[in-house]
Formats: sequence, structure tokens, C-alpha cells
Amino acid sequence: MQNLQQSGPVSCATAQGDLRVLRAEKASVAERLIEGATAIYPAGAVLGILSGTETTKLKVAIGEYDSQIDARIAQIKNTCGIR
Repeated sequence: MQNLQQSGPVSCATAQGDLRVLRAEKASVAERLIEGATAIYPAGAVLGILSGTETTKLKVAIGEYDSQIDARIAQIKNTCGIR
């Protein structure tokens, strides 16, 4: 998973497409979490497998990623004046 805080500057020319991609990613992450999140292992979560804390770490990592998606969506909307 990409760190969205390190994404490049907002381009209003591609804003609508970027928003579609971010919304689709958010839905995909939520769907994978519901399915048991067996295919999602953000950095650090793999180490939790060894210590028995993988489920907790995974939920935290996905929650953080979800928050990053929301923040990037808000940034694009604010920068480009999209409601």
C-alpha cells in the first residue's frame, strides 16, 4: 500500500479520475477487510504474525490507510473546489 501522505501535488485536471480511483480503493480495502483481510498485509503487520498480534496490527494499519484515503480525497476536493 502506498503512503498517500507522500503523494504528489494535486492536479485539478485529473481530480475527478483521482477521486474515482481513491473511492474504489477505499471500497476495495473495506471489502477485503470484511472477507478476512487475508491478502492485505501493510508494512509491519507481517512482523505481528510472529508475535501473535497480526489481527490488531492489521486493523490499525487498514484504519490508518483508510484515514489517508479520506484525507487525500478531502485535499483534492478542497484544492480543486469540488463538492
